[in-house]
Amino acid sequence: MKSPLLHRRRFLKVSSTLGACSLLPNFSSGSHHAKITHPLAGRLYKTLKIGMIKVEGNLSDKFKAAREAGFKGVEMNSPGMDIEETNRAIADSGIPVDGTVGSTHWKIRHSSPDADTRAEALKLLKQALRDTRAVGGHTCLLVVGKGEDGNPEVINERSIDNISKAIPLAAELGVIIAVENVWNQMHYDHDGDSNQTADALAEFVDEFGSPWVGMQFDIGNHWKYGSMGNWIRQLGKRIVKLDVKGFSRKQNKFMAIGKGDIDFYDVRKALIEINYRGWVAAEVEGGDLEALKKISGQMDLVFGI
Repeated sequence: MKSPLLHRRRFLKVSSTLGACSLLPNFSSGSHHAKITHPLAGRLYKTLKIGMIKVEGNLSDKFKAAREAGFKGVEMNSPGMDIEETNRAIADSGIPVDGTVGSTHWKIRHSSPDADTRAEALKLLKQALRDTRAVGGHTCLLVVGKGEDGNPEVINERSIDNISKAIPLAAELGVIIAVENVWNQMHYDHDGDSNQTADALAEFVDEFGSPWVGMQFDIGNHWKYGSMGNWIRQLGKRIVKLDVKGFSRKQNKFMAIGKGDIDFYDVRKALIEINYRGWVAAEVEGGDLEALKKISGQMDLVFGI
């Protein structure tokens, strides 16, 4: 008779194998309609940027098109959003605004060497937080600065100091300041290779020491510079939301979701490992209803949802 220890070892070995297999696509045999299943199904909620919805009509019509295409939410731009019109679109369509995207952060920057510009950036961030709350959103995407504003230590200090002044309001409103990883020459080497890590980004977010500052991690933006699966693993619980697009290292350009050479298999594994559950926003060209349906389907495919 085998010992309980041997039985336990066999059980763990089989369980480990099954766990690894669960991360793989599952195609039902003998069917003309192969179905892909994956542990992320039911854990990701698709949203998209309002600028992607290029259909005729008012804002309510745009929201309804997003819903028809398979999206569960819409991200608005702020400052500049019409609160009353947006709330009407939410009511008419039955889908929420899950968050907003900063409309001024590239030009009016928290890293600026000019104190008046930083003060204006803070004012606009606070307005975006209030606007986001007013339409029921829970994240405010923020580009924190730009490398041209000074050396890395100085612009980090400026950005952290300025953004920190908005944290009490973010906490009061219940809206997370979601830092996006972008090509802004901060927290990565813009002229470097594809073996870079997310260390600098993680350290930046940690400097705030607040649950009201996290990351809206863009899966496509830094594939040129590192493994997106490993960056997700490094950033872990700092990630409060996802953006997605395609990118080709070979062609050195952004592409449609699922096109290019991003390792989405490893991305899916990493999202499971950090137990991510939440929104994922498409950030591509967009178009009419048929184009939106295509984008929604591309998201289903790459995430297995």
